[in-house]
Amino acid sequence: MKKAVRIISLAILLASCSTNKKANNMEDQKNQTGSDDTTPKVTGIGGIFFYSDNLKETKEWYTKNLGIEINDWGASGFESRNVNRPDEVTSLQWKPFKKGDAYFSPSQKDFMINYQVQNMEGLVSKLRENGVTILDDIVTYDFGKFVHIMDAEGNKIELWEPVAEKRSH
Repeated sequence: MKKAVRIISLAILLASCSTNKKANNMEDQKNQTGSDDTTPKVTGIGGIFFYSDNLKETKEWYTKNLGIEINDWGASGFESRNVNRPDEVTSLQWKPFKKGDAYFSPSQKDFMINYQVQNMEGLVSKLRENGVTILDDIVTYDFGKFVHIMDAEGNKIELWEPVAEKRSH
């Protein structure tokens, strides 16, 4: 009986090691795919910007009623974690602009969305090939790269590639 229990225990242990190894291999592949993927594409929303008829009152309303804290440059940042890499924190910026501010030009719309992207150069090249209107050159700042495009409906879109964080493995 003891021998049978040992054999069953050994079989369970080996099966569990094999399952863990398979899970670890799948996790390794997932991590490799996430970190090695350089496909030019949108990876999230980087910001939501909109016009306001009365900027001061709008900011006060959002602070008073929704608790949105406005920072020194008139925006609010919302942090979240990357689902595939929980140690990576992302940020969405929210900001009202004074109605008529030239930042949305040449769009006639009352809003602009900032999309977070990967492989900015590859994406801009793809957009050019597809005949998309690119409004400016890629500009690099300490916090990332930016470029503006127009969609088919005349919406100005801001593309942002954040500075790549150096991760230790």
